[in-house]
Amino acid sequence: MSLKEDYLLAIDHGTQSIRAGVFDLRGNPVTIARRTIEPYFSAQPGWAEQNPDYFWEELCQVCQELWQTCPVPPEAIRGMALTTQRGTVVNVDREGKPLRPAIIWLDQRLARGVTPVKGTWGVLFKTLRLERDITRVQAEAEANWIRLNQPDIWTRTHKFLLLSGYLTYRLTGRFVDSVASQVGYLPFDVKRANWAGPRDWRWQAIPLDRDCLPELVQPGEMLGQITPQAAQATGIRVGLPVIAAASDKACEVLGSGGLEPQIGCLSFGTTATLNTTHSKYLEVIPMLPPYPGPVPGTFNPEVDVKRGYWMVSWFKREFALHERQVAASRGIEAEELFDELVNCVPPGSMGLTLQPYWMPGFKVLGPEAKGAIIGFGEIHTRSHLYRAILEGLAYALREGKERTEKRSGVKITELRVSGGGARSEAALQLTADIFGLPVARLHTTETSILGAAVAAAVGLKLHPDFKSAVKEMTRLGPGPVFTPNPSAQATYDQLYKRVYLEMYQKLQPLYLEIQKITGYPDRV
Repeated sequence: MSLKEDYLLAIDHGTQSIRAGVFDLRGNPVTIARRTIEPYFSAQPGWAEQNPDYFWEELCQVCQELWQTCPVPPEAIRGMALTTQRGTVVNVDREGKPLRPAIIWLDQRLARGVTPVKGTWGVLFKTLRLERDITRVQAEAEANWIRLNQPDIWTRTHKFLLLSGYLTYRLTGRFVDSVASQVGYLPFDVKRANWAGPRDWRWQAIPLDRDCLPELVQPGEMLGQITPQAAQATGIRVGLPVIAAASDKACEVLGSGGLEPQIGCLSFGTTATLNTTHSKYLEVIPMLPPYPGPVPGTFNPEVDVKRGYWMVSWFKREFALHERQVAASRGIEAEELFDELVNCVPPGSMGLTLQPYWMPGFKVLGPEAKGAIIGFGEIHTRSHLYRAILEGLAYALREGKERTEKRSGVKITELRVSGGGARSEAALQLTADIFGLPVARLHTTETSILGAAVAAAVGLKLHPDFKSAVKEMTRLGPGPVFTPNPSAQATYDQLYKRVYLEMYQKLQPLYLEIQKITGYPDRV
């Protein structure tokens, strides 16, 4: 079949939305459907859970909506790939039915009473003064919390899956997942790209039974085929091959063509991240492994700002009634009007500076870290606040860029941006100004589902390898490349070095006092 006759289906089940798209072999989106989802519910402060059946039902619904507008006949779609939010876990029984709500990656609960790692590993961690870090890893592991607090559910758990593995099971009937989707607190060895060896300390820290975990395959390999039940629910053709892709952030890197270490891939999503791709194992933060790369044999060192562009949704809900009303009357999204808020405020937001630590951090930041905004004056408006949010996120990502460069010895020379926030030209311009680097968008903002489509194309041999597929299916533009404005860059450079970088150290004692007084965030 010719290039014009072959198409690929890709699905991205994110935190705030789920998207499905059909792509041709040049990476052009033919049709894309999108549904906003309810990310989670909270039974207690700091908890974040959602019903796994809800995730599956939304996937089915977005597929059905896709077919209503898709001009491509089903037989022309050669295969599909799935990417999902990272670190969300699902317990299922032998029939694959969920035993409890999924614990979402945003969840902040801690497991109490975990058994410390013993033996040679325990002595080593004590010698290296890593006991506190390992205890924190154990406390944050969802498996440990369920095992200790819901032992009846743990006893009945046949498989402990990430969301990617659960949805793959619903599509194919097989307990299998991609190597490049394995993140979160699991006994996974990133260096080996497989479950940890039998003597690895992770099996003590998170005492899972190996049989509870799914089979793993590399990106670009076959996961299975669409079952008749899944076909009836989704409208996807029975028997369609399902190819392993990677987690959503890794797929964004792939869809951005960022396979060289000098390319920084920014994701302006619910978690704001900066990823680079390396062929060698690299810990940007010591003892914090990189993520598996979307191409076998690669690694994605990452720095992140949890609840990153979630702040835009928060601002929209709390401060943007006018924009929401105007947008509703025009039939557009309110975020399309937010650039006007940014552009009416000078670079630096008249000194209003934001530190975006809305969730407790790990390793570099203490778990007591909180968000902060300083510099308020009577001149400040909600426009200043909105611009300060975007600037604070860019400052945090620049700090991560500098840490990555120091650890890797490789200078990042260009930035490519993905995610919902990439639609904002004002956000891209201030990012270029703060980093002092050119910032570019891709030919589509849907880089996560494009990355999944790239993996599908490789797995189906429609492109011979990942390098060829990326060359054919990803490209910059067609919009402008945003270059730094010298005046704005000079302002930002001073604020970043003299104000932003000083904030955490100076405010940390107050964060610790808040933690002591209120008990939040929880301690190990």
